[in-house]
Amino acid sequence: MAFSIELLTLFFFAAVIAGCIDAIAGGGGLITIPALLMCGVPPAQAIASNKVGAVGGSMASTLHFVRKGHIDLNSAKLMIASSFVGSFLGSMLLTRIDSSFLAVIIPFLLIGFSLYFLFSPNLGELDRKHLISGMAYSLFVASVIGFYDGFFGPGTGAFFAISFTLLLGYNLIKATAYAKLLNFCSNVAALIYFIMSGSIIWEVGIAMFFGQIIGGAIGARLVVNNGKMLIKIVMVVMTIGVSVKMLAFNA
Repeated sequence: MAFSIELLTLFFFAAVIAGCIDAIAGGGGLITIPALLMCGVPPAQAIASNKVGAVGGSMASTLHFVRKGHIDLNSAKLMIASSFVGSFLGSMLLTRIDSSFLAVIIPFLLIGFSLYFLFSPNLGELDRKHLISGMAYSLFVASVIGFYDGFFGPGTGAFFAISFTLLLGYNLIKATAYAKLLNFCSNVAALIYFIMSGSIIWEVGIAMFFGQIIGGAIGARLVVNNGKMLIKIVMVVMTIGVSVKMLAFNA
């Protein structure tokens, strides 16, 4: 497929917006994937090409959070490995069985989490006592969410952020920062598999990669500068948006 400069420019700016939203709360695929589909990109190639952009956005936001001291990479090594391996295995399984059954379950989980965030005003304000150890989180939570990202995907950033807040007691800014780190790792793993499968339209993916780098950097700065209220508002809006889209698609 050949794409005009005008279409590639459209994909670039859609990726800027998506990268900004992803850095704050996730859900940027609500913007980029419909844009790709409306311009005639087949669904499998749209998902694969979008993953190139997602890697750029999550990389940019992660680097900003690391520079600002919100992420300790040394303490996150096991989480990184678990999310990477989980995502790669999920991507492999995606080619063997139908993942559409999750489209019925995931929207209700996302809506439930968003309402919990909305009506828990003090949630994520400060670090709290963790409910499980970092090792248990890495082995049993990060790996499962990473697997979900490779296998299905929508809402992965929200699931990471929520799990960090509820299970490890992180404040919302810290939870968002670590969510971007693990989402970056799961994105890279899925991207490797998509490269191996030959599903990527590279001119589209590269345009979105640079767009999401810019958007991810902007979004990460907004998180650091504007704090928890911005994260809550965007997370609630985007999780409900993802859920409504998924339910409407399967109606």
